[in-house]
Parts: sequence; structure tokens; C-alpha cells
Amino acid sequence: MTSRTDPTADVLVIGAGPTGLLLAGDLAAAGVRVVLLERRARESNLTRAFAVHARTLEMLDIRSVAEQLLATGVLVSSARLFGKARLDLSGLPSRFPGVLITPQYETERVLEERAVKHGAEIRRGTEVLGLRQDADGVDVDVRTHTTDEPSGDASGSGGTATLRARYVVGADGVRSTVRQALGIPFPGKSVLRSIMLGDVRLAAPPREMPVFSNVAEGICLILPFGDGWYRIIAWERHSEVPADAPVELEDLRSITRAAFGTDFGAHDARWTSRFHSDERQAPRYRDGRVFLAGDAAHVHSPAGGMGMNAGMQDAANLGWKLAAVLAGRADDALLDTYHDERHPVGAMVVRLSGALLRVAVADSTVVRGLRRGAAAVLRYVPRMTRRPALLVSGLGIRYPAPPGAHALTGSRAPDLPLVEVPDGPTRLYEALRAGRYVQVLPRGAAPRDPVAERERDVITVTRADARQQSLLVRPDGYVAWASDDGATGAVRMPPAGAVPLSRV
Repeated sequence: MTSRTDPTADVLVIGAGPTGLLLAGDLAAAGVRVVLLERRARESNLTRAFAVHARTLEMLDIRSVAEQLLATGVLVSSARLFGKARLDLSGLPSRFPGVLITPQYETERVLEERAVKHGAEIRRGTEVLGLRQDADGVDVDVRTHTTDEPSGDASGSGGTATLRARYVVGADGVRSTVRQALGIPFPGKSVLRSIMLGDVRLAAPPREMPVFSNVAEGICLILPFGDGWYRIIAWERHSEVPADAPVELEDLRSITRAAFGTDFGAHDARWTSRFHSDERQAPRYRDGRVFLAGDAAHVHSPAGGMGMNAGMQDAANLGWKLAAVLAGRADDALLDTYHDERHPVGAMVVRLSGALLRVAVADSTVVRGLRRGAAAVLRYVPRMTRRPALLVSGLGIRYPAPPGAHALTGSRAPDLPLVEVPDGPTRLYEALRAGRYVQVLPRGAAPRDPVAERERDVITVTRADARQQSLLVRPDGYVAWASDDGATGAVRMPPAGAVPLSRV
């Protein structure tokens, strides 16, 4: 390895998927010197993930790119689960009541443009070989590559080097080199093998989508991308082949015909793939100065489309905390709250997606009966789907709060309307774009103190509705403190400015 001289970056982010790109963009926007390393020599035009849920769209709205991504796909507000049961997302308490169906590469493109705009450096064709950490930073051994394979993977060695950073984040996927270098286990199991994916054209698309069917031969799901392409996800119940076995168009047509009685004229497959669905989670997301995020930390069933969203929300949680510590506004203990808050969420996503998958694929007489009964209940009592919808969408996720805290503490802050001031934000998520804490006061509250705002690293705004509720909202859009009596002086914001919920 070549010897290092000056530190390469404050933070090295490994992996240029949606998780790494969102994190790099957040850090760069906060003034952190960040370098993103990606093994692939060029951008990928392939996609596994396709669902962007309401909470993730809210996070992108806070980053001013939600509308840009919405233009690339279709916002679906209702989906048929099984039989006549439907999951209605139109009533979600969000500006984005539904799930956006768009190729993963569009999400990556939007996030990469934002990261580069804010000054993040992206080094493609850079493979991480290993790492070592000490009290002051992390050394990362890398090998650069110079040529492209058709898959986008890099080949051809351009040399080795050792890079150094104060912190490293491994967002490098299921086979994470960072996780392996740390010796962190990844316990779990495969729950469904040989799932087929394909992006195709349909001569006669279904009249309503997404559509799902469970039959004796297997299961099939079809979703629209909104640009004339459709994603087919299929699994044959009695056929299990290796994950690297090719998927032919006729394989997709066959299971589609079995599931729906027609293959909808599927043709011109632009991409097909096969994968095994695992349920795994790392026991810890932090090891000294190194963190795990996204699929490097947790992987689970594709049911519910929560994987990419969970990873991006990992990044949103970690980014502002790293920025605060690097700027000296918080001590290192703040970084421990990343694991404390996100590990339980990862565990919940593994459980929930696993339960959805098992219900979807089960074919016993008992389960079929239970599905029919559940369909009848959900059809006539739609409010029964509210809790699952909030969890799948991410809107119902909340973080631990200290004993005696207000009921809102740890919950997602809604996008409240604000009293308009010249050149000021008109809603809460616009105020959060500054990357700082936002103190929300009721109408008629005491005037702002600009000096105190600078000292506390907090922005003060006034809500436009009639509620006499004060909030302190973290940079990631979660409530750190609340009061129902309209108090303003009671907002306990210490000068450090970036306290975890457990210390407010």
C-alpha cells in the first residue's frame, strides 16, 4: 500500500447506492468534507428497488428534490392485497399519500446530482480492500480500477492506496466489505429463493395496478414505472434454481399466465434477474469510528418495498449527527444514538416484511381461509389497515423518548403550515432545509431572538394553525421536545445544539 499523507476526507462513505448518496449529500450540504467511494466504474442503469414511500418522499422534500423524483414515476395511492382487499394509502397524513413507483437508478441520479452540487466528491472504480481505525481516524485500503465490464463493475487494476478519514460509513450492501473488515456478524437466513425480476413492455396492461396474485404455481406482482415499462416480480412455488441462473422472458410469461390467466402481451424485456430473499441484521451499527447503513446493516424480504427506504432513513438519521460532532456542536456520544434509534427500526422492518412475505406466499388451506377472512374484514373495515400503512410508509416510525416526555417526542413532525414572513419558509419542511433544529412556536408567541438562534444553531418559526403547541424539531424531522401550553421559554435547547432525544 502506498503511504498516506494528509487526510482524504472528514467522512468516507463506501457505496454509491441511494443510502450512500443521500448521506454524502447531507454531509456535503452541512459543510463536511466527504468522499464517496464506489466499486462500480460507471453508473448502473439496472434497478432492484422501485418503491419510494411517503416518509422518504418527505425526506426528499426537506432536501428540495421530491418534485424532481416524482416526475420520474407514478404515485400509487391504492393497491390490491389479495382477493378484494385493498390497501388504501390515499388517507396517509402526508403531502405524498401513496408510494412512488420509479426505477432505483432515477433515485440514484437525483441524489447524486444533489450530492455533487453540494460539493461531495465521488470516486468510481474504487474498491475497498480493508480498513483499520485508531483513536483519531480510520485508514481505508483501496484499489482503483480502470475499465468497465458490461455490468458496470470495474476491472483492471490502476493501483492501490490508503485513504484516511475521521469517520467511515459502510453503505456497501449485503456483502459489505466494511462489515466484514470489522468482523461484525450478519446472522439470519434465506426465506425465499429464486425470485425472478423483469422489466418488460406489456401489449395489454392490466386496467388497475399494482396487481398481485397467489396461485398454486406461485406468486406474481406487476407494477408500472409510468414510462411504458413494467416490473414483474414472480416466484415459482416448485422450482428452485441458483440465483445466478438466467431468467428468460418465457419464464416470466409462464408464471404471469398462471397467476392472471394472461401474460398481458409481455415482450421486449430490457433487464431480468434472479435473487434470494434473506432476513439478516447486524447486531451493532457502530464500531468506533465506523458505521453501517442500509443493506450493509440489515436486509429483508422485498414485501412492502421497504428496503431502500429504510437505508435512506438510516442516512438521514446519521448525517446530521456526524455533521454536528464534526463541527464541535455535540460530543461523540451523540453518534451512539444512531444505533439506538435505527437498530430497532431495522428489526421492525425485518419482522414486518417477513410477515407480509409469508402471508403472500403461503398456500395451505388454513392460510387461504385466513386470507379470505382478512380480505372481508379489510374490505368493510378499512381503518384496520391504517397501522400497517403507517409503518410500511415510514410515517408511523418513532424513536425512543425519555420517561415523562411529551407524547409527540420521538415522532415524525408533520409538515406544519407557517406564518409567512418575507423570504421565509411557508411550511415546516422548507424551514428544515437549512439543516438545523427548528423551534415551532404558536401564533402570537414572543418575538424571535436572532442572537439566541445563532448561539443555539436553531431556527424559530411560527405555526399558522390555531394549535397552541410548541415543538422543537430535529434536523431529520423528528420531534425532540413538545409542549401543549404554548410555552416558548420552556424549550430546553442547550448551546451544544445537537442533543439526542434521550438528553432533551
